[in-house]
Amino acid sequence: MSLGISDDQVELADSLRKWAASIGPVEAVRAAEGDAGADFAAVWAAVEEMGVAAIAAPESAGGGGGTVLDQAVALEACAHELVPGGLLGAAIGGVLTGRPGRHGVQVHPGGAVWDGGTATELLLLDDGEVAAEVGVDLSARHARVSGGTPAAAADERRRLLAVTLAAAEAAGVARWCLETAVDYAKVREQFGQRIGAFQAIKHLCAQMLETAESVTAAAWDAAAAATALDEGAGDDAQWAFAADVAQATCFDGAVEVAKSCIQVLGGIGFTYEHDAHLYLRRALTLRALVGSSDAAAERITAAAVSGVRRQVDVDLEGRDAAVRPEARATAERIGSLEPADQRAALVDAGYLTPHWPAPYGLGADPTLQIVIDQELGRAGVVRPDLVIAGWAVPTILSHGTDAQRERFVRPSLLGELTWCQLFSEPGSGSDLASLRTRATRVEGGWSLTGQKVWTSVAERADWGICLARTDPDAPQHKGITYFLVDMRSAGIEVRPLREITGEALFNEVFLDEVFVPDECVVAEPGDGWRLARTTLANERVAMASARLTKSVERAVELAASRDLGAVARVQVGHQVALATVCALLGVRTTLRALGGHGPGAESSVAKLLGVRSRQDSSELVVRLQGDELALLGAIGKESGDPLAADVWEQLNTRCLSIAGGTTQILRNVAGERILGLPR
Repeated sequence: MSLGISDDQVELADSLRKWAASIGPVEAVRAAEGDAGADFAAVWAAVEEMGVAAIAAPESAGGGGGTVLDQAVALEACAHELVPGGLLGAAIGGVLTGRPGRHGVQVHPGGAVWDGGTATELLLLDDGEVAAEVGVDLSARHARVSGGTPAAAADERRRLLAVTLAAAEAAGVARWCLETAVDYAKVREQFGQRIGAFQAIKHLCAQMLETAESVTAAAWDAAAAATALDEGAGDDAQWAFAADVAQATCFDGAVEVAKSCIQVLGGIGFTYEHDAHLYLRRALTLRALVGSSDAAAERITAAAVSGVRRQVDVDLEGRDAAVRPEARATAERIGSLEPADQRAALVDAGYLTPHWPAPYGLGADPTLQIVIDQELGRAGVVRPDLVIAGWAVPTILSHGTDAQRERFVRPSLLGELTWCQLFSEPGSGSDLASLRTRATRVEGGWSLTGQKVWTSVAERADWGICLARTDPDAPQHKGITYFLVDMRSAGIEVRPLREITGEALFNEVFLDEVFVPDECVVAEPGDGWRLARTTLANERVAMASARLTKSVERAVELAASRDLGAVARVQVGHQVALATVCALLGVRTTLRALGGHGPGAESSVAKLLGVRSRQDSSELVVRLQGDELALLGAIGKESGDPLAADVWEQLNTRCLSIAGGTTQILRNVAGERILGLPR
């Protein structure tokens, strides 16, 4: 997805990409090869006529009166088409013309100084020579100034603005490289297949997607923070934090995506004739001009230690006015109850699962869901976690009978029924459709025999959702039926499985001719695979948040309490940046839902990046404590020893890249369903 989210910004980006492609930017770059004095005059005349660099300049100065975010959207679109020349610098100047600051003066040789009586600064310019050079980036010309003394460094806001708008260009570069690699992988054939069908290529493209979406999210947030500050809704610390996250993420990310693009293209990507190297050159130059990601990471650590966290407020644009009073009153009423009574009140009000249809929810649209989240949080009400019921009950709601809904839904919401999931088998993990548990027709129902594994809470579950094969002669994805199994039935044996943490949360479940009546079949026999892959159409929209995960907060705590070296502080900062980006992907998903759009790539990428964030940050936390690990006794999250809890967390997070779909399978899915690569 591109940087813009609102309909206006998406339309702006689309129109500018088409316009930019029409003015021949790449042709102009190639025509000027080796010409140090090239000014890309024809292209720049079109840029000036379109007013691209002045989108955020005030209308009084001849600009478009837009926001920094609008300007960032435009820069991303133009970088996507490799528009040459000094567009980035001109855009920075355009934004600065509308920003309040010190009174300035314009000095002419031997002439009067205008506004000399009110100016607070006078800049005296020595004569010097400016020599333009053909640099690494063939789409721009940079100059070396000889003679004179450099002026003092620009103030912090100007630095942040440069990072913010350069990050938008990095997002455009990353997007072009991703699209180019994917398009090539869809058509290039080797070994009798399109190369995008090979898992190695599919995974590389999926990783490019992860990185490109991270770059986009960080660039968007920096521009959004700058816009909020201009509109009086933000502050300098928030923009600085967002810009540092962008610096730590966007430029390394754009370089990596550009390198991977060349890798996917193979030999053709290594030729001078292909445009891929032009984008790699732009990415390398942007990174060099902006500065080290490690320097930004160290600033992020310092800010986090001082208490700064990215605060993202979702603008409901007045759509909440009609529903907020009632939501606030209901939330306050529930909050006034004793904790033991709050769950039933949440269920009765439809506030436990507002996205579910009535009478179990409210059929709430995204706006109402967010308002309810906000008001429950304001009232101090914590929703109980439905755990596996959150997967089981939506299927019953969508596909079950009235009798099944009456029997199972409300008791599950009230916590009277606990569920487990009987899907995975010893030979059928990610390849779930290969399951072997069989269901044989008997009088009044079905007899289930087989083995399930990795089943959480099976030892205390009341009911299980179970997939079993009812037609062994049907194709693999057919002939599977969705059953509701009473876990107290005869023939069920549950055996605990000890995990690497030493605990036994998973179980093996053996089914030996377990009887399941017909009324516990969901939908029709043979529909199980379809049901296992579907959820309610009105999916849950979570309240946007940019909170850090537990391990990242723990890393920040260690940075605050210990004398960590520079390398360790940089590592902490990078983990804070990654966790922030993961949260921002969720924010963008929320905003997309509020705009009436379906989920983009962000939700899938957030799962993959979120796993990496939790695993890497938990490992860093343990590593920061050095050799103390060697003397540690028993581990446990409730041991009372912080290091013991840290080690438990590191070990426990290893399940995250396996449970709920392995990282590798999810990358296959992302490659096929999001990027459209062949199976």
